[in-house]
Amino acid sequence: MNTTNYVIGVDYGTDSVRSVLVDTADGKEIASSVFHYPRWNKGLYCNPSVNQFRQHPLDYIEGLTYTIKDCIAKSGGANVARLIRGISVDTTGSSPVAVDQTGTPLALRPEFAENPNAMFVLWKDHTALEEAAEINRHAGRFPVNYLKYVGGIYSSEWFWAKLLHTLRVDNEVRKTAVSWVEHCDWIPFLLCGKKNIEEMKRSRCAAGHKALWADEFDGLPPEDFFVSLDPILAGYRKLMPRETYTADVSIGNLSPEWAEKLGLDTDVIIGAGAFDAHMGAVGGQIEPYYLSKVMGTSTCDILVAPNQDLEGTLVRGICGQVDGSVIPGMAGLEAGQSAFGDVYAWFKNLISWPLEHLLTESQYIDQQTALALKEEISLKIIGELSRQAAGLQDDDEFELALDWLNGRRTPDANQELKGAVTGLSLGTDAPRFFRALAAATCYGAKNIVDRFKEQGVPVQGIIGIGGVAKKSPYIMQMMADVLEMPIRIHRFEHTCALGAAMFASVAAGIHEDIQTAMNAMGTGFEKEYQPDPQRSRAYREHYQRYLSLGRYIEKHNKKESKLYQ
Repeated sequence: MNTTNYVIGVDYGTDSVRSVLVDTADGKEIASSVFHYPRWNKGLYCNPSVNQFRQHPLDYIEGLTYTIKDCIAKSGGANVARLIRGISVDTTGSSPVAVDQTGTPLALRPEFAENPNAMFVLWKDHTALEEAAEINRHAGRFPVNYLKYVGGIYSSEWFWAKLLHTLRVDNEVRKTAVSWVEHCDWIPFLLCGKKNIEEMKRSRCAAGHKALWADEFDGLPPEDFFVSLDPILAGYRKLMPRETYTADVSIGNLSPEWAEKLGLDTDVIIGAGAFDAHMGAVGGQIEPYYLSKVMGTSTCDILVAPNQDLEGTLVRGICGQVDGSVIPGMAGLEAGQSAFGDVYAWFKNLISWPLEHLLTESQYIDQQTALALKEEISLKIIGELSRQAAGLQDDDEFELALDWLNGRRTPDANQELKGAVTGLSLGTDAPRFFRALAAATCYGAKNIVDRFKEQGVPVQGIIGIGGVAKKSPYIMQMMADVLEMPIRIHRFEHTCALGAAMFASVAAGIHEDIQTAMNAMGTGFEKEYQPDPQRSRAYREHYQRYLSLGRYIEKHNKKESKLYQ
């Protein structure tokens, strides 16, 4: 009898979706496929100048279909399809969308097809700054602290702020929407072929970290909390079920429609969804008190600890502390930086301006050569900046930057904050500027680690996963030096998708629990960065300057905000 069992992990990122077909026996990647969102990559429905970032559900559906079918085709077609037992999905978050009674995102209805407010409000969308501030002021009026499990501060990146903002600015969406759902809840619902929003099973991860769900509140804060904030929210709580689901459970079978579309069997189990970094932490073989850092456009930092260890401990200023949001039976704690790889991408785009706007206008080379040259140089910029920055002397007066180019996620969420650079001189060149930005992102990481420690939660080591962790030795060595602790880099390239595959294996009954799945399917670590004691000493002083600059900028920002109120 053939005992081979395969599962598929689907990882929805900011720019693309990736599916990975994995053997449940040993975590071996059988095939993978990536799909870049066509509408998103054209910049449609986004307005960066006002921090509006929206994604069309068709990008998600097309990507899901393409990548799964491509994985099957690459690995052997129908013979392999018969061995696939489960599918689980992770997504960015909080990335909610307005839906109708059938659970269909409004953007899939003809009358809303081009309306950004009817689309998924991506995690990095900060149009709800005012609503987040209102929620924070409003929560302070209640005897119960409904924000205590989300670090005490509600963010504009999260569910209720985005929902409230959209309802206020778009009457048609408000009149038509029956409920709002997270991306990680909608995809499993779609795959199961469900047609009634009341049948949607909500993720413990998403609800707890972004939507104020907690057992203590009987699921959510009472209706009065929302209605007294704004009557426009009346009724939304009742369609957010009290029960939530950890990612190791099955929520149903693949529907006949999707089975036919993908070339799979309806016996395929669909697991409950969760956020990318949470499943990525599992794919990266997280251990209690090791901080798993998913390092991409932003960072999402995940720590797990036995519930009994944290009895009475709530970490202030993080993105949530939720039982079972990562590993069932343990508390999952989330933090992160709103911009990480995005900081380096911004600088690359800044210094690439002549390449983008002048090179193709050259009178000396033809258009085809100009385009080829632009691509060649663009691919080399970050690598060469890293090489030259690594060769700079550790002088005491080098340029200093803040990493808040997309606001601050943690500690103490404040999306109104902006980046800053000080210490510039006529001697500042591109490598020195890049070094300052790289150091800022590492100092931001240290600020998070320090907050955990200050609040009584030890951090024993760092697990690095994601694109930056695997591709940027300069950044990783600097981070080890700044944090003064080793950083282990996970071997598997697509760790979030692997984590989703691990959860699919448990949901499908192949592995007993997620720890068993991690032991069987984990692929181990490829490298470990050790801190350099001499550089660590230098960075300690620079880090204090970073904190001082941050306090100054934040104080100035508050004064400026009051002037315009």
